[in-house]
Amino acid sequence: MKNFHRTLILGCSLVALAGCGADEIVSPGTGGNVIINNPSPTPTPTPTPGQTGAVAATDCPFISDPQGLTNRGTISGPTGTYRLCQLPARFNRSSQLQFTPSNAAVIYLIDGQVDVGTDGGPAADSSDGLSDTNVVLTIEPGVILAGLDASYLNVNRGNEIQANGTAARPIIFTSTQNVRGENSDTSSGQWGGLILNGRAPVTDCLSNTAAPGSVNCEREVEGTTTPPRYGGNDPTDSSGSIKFVQLRYSGSVLANGDELQSLTTGGVGSGTTFNNIMSFNSSDDGVEFFGGRINIKGLVVVGAEDDSIDTDTGVKASLQYVVAVQRAGAGDTIIEADSSNTLEESTPRQNTLISNATFIQRRNGDQVLRFRGKTDYSLFNTIVVDGSSNGTACVRVDGIDALTRAANAGLDEAGPVRFESVGLSCATPFRDGSGTTAAQVQTQFNAGSNNNSNLVSTLTMTYINGANENGIPFFDVSGLTNPAGVANFFENAGFVGAARSGDTRFQGWTCDSSTITFGSNSGACTSLPVYTS
Repeated sequence: MKNFHRTLILGCSLVALAGCGADEIVSPGTGGNVIINNPSPTPTPTPTPGQTGAVAATDCPFISDPQGLTNRGTISGPTGTYRLCQLPARFNRSSQLQFTPSNAAVIYLIDGQVDVGTDGGPAADSSDGLSDTNVVLTIEPGVILAGLDASYLNVNRGNEIQANGTAARPIIFTSTQNVRGENSDTSSGQWGGLILNGRAPVTDCLSNTAAPGSVNCEREVEGTTTPPRYGGNDPTDSSGSIKFVQLRYSGSVLANGDELQSLTTGGVGSGTTFNNIMSFNSSDDGVEFFGGRINIKGLVVVGAEDDSIDTDTGVKASLQYVVAVQRAGAGDTIIEADSSNTLEESTPRQNTLISNATFIQRRNGDQVLRFRGKTDYSLFNTIVVDGSSNGTACVRVDGIDALTRAANAGLDEAGPVRFESVGLSCATPFRDGSGTTAAQVQTQFNAGSNNNSNLVSTLTMTYINGANENGIPFFDVSGLTNPAGVANFFENAGFVGAARSGDTRFQGWTCDSSTITFGSNSGACTSLPVYTS
């Protein structure tokens, strides 16, 4: 069973601490190699001759919260000098973080735990003894927020974040080291991350007397004496909206060696909007979803040092247009689905659907995709490439039930793991799991339509389809029932993989590195964009 965590931060300072990555487990593999041509390393950013870059604002902007912003002086780097404006420890009133142009530049500082509102409990009314504070934190397009080591932004139940950037001006969460120009393409773990808590159903309840998926089934964000909770029985709950957002260099170590990832959700409901989100160089997972109902169109995970996409505790998730790429020698699996424990029959049962994804594994590991804990999982129109040197296996399934048990509404069971129009470019397509064999996994893979376990990758720019990817017939996902509760969520893209030639959906709101280059965007991940107006 996995948990997500937080800690009480005392005495944080602007002293940069060295980031540390997740432990790596290396095991021997088999087979040949797939060669991926990586972009050249991103150079350290330098000012353009004659350009002064950003100029710090004379003071911090006004916000509605009575605590206001604390002026922490200025911070300078290759892109200029910025006024450093510290967020309050808790937003008690709805507030807006304003965009400021380069001639009055501001960085909003996350120092320690920053809460949006106070936890309103598992129910929207006061029957649980708590009342909603209904605080909304609005972040304007182009705003840059920087966190100190182990600092993070936590949105409590009954409150919302409205962080809606644009393709031209994404919102950037990053570290102070990034602002000072101290990072490379392998830096990571320099601040905590973004946490959203909601009231949608979860399993693995904190109380052993609570029924999974009920209003009494809650879980804790661990690491403090009074940790916030998530969970409830409202699958349509809203924690706000996040669009066109970059989360860079996150994943700091918390208490007892636990780590945060770029984006962590707990019991977040289908009323929450997620579109076009990028995680870059998290020292733990790229994203992790604990229970709830998750719908995301446009997800990029680059350089995560544990799993790229981790799903657990009864989440029902739908993702379309996904790119997940590891750095060479870093990372665990691209997908880790659920945990094997004594609570595997609890409902709601996890059911995750992903369409139009491109997954690039570069680390010598055990497998690229791992499905376990009797999870329900479906991949459509997806390309999986192993670019490691040891022939890492593409697919592992633990537990024979995940391969053989039929759909059963009474058990909230969607049926066996499903593959439709999936291409595997791996020297070892399948491997044995706990209680399963590679042959059994292959049989289930072959039961789907238009699957190819012997694909020779012809990807260009790391993630753009070539002739062989385009040669796989696509699966029309437009008629799929969405377990995450949003009707007509999936659209028929008309191709497999995340993008084909001429597709610009990942441009603008992303950043570039030696791991992957998207082009025509906010620039290098090691630098910051400078907007003149």
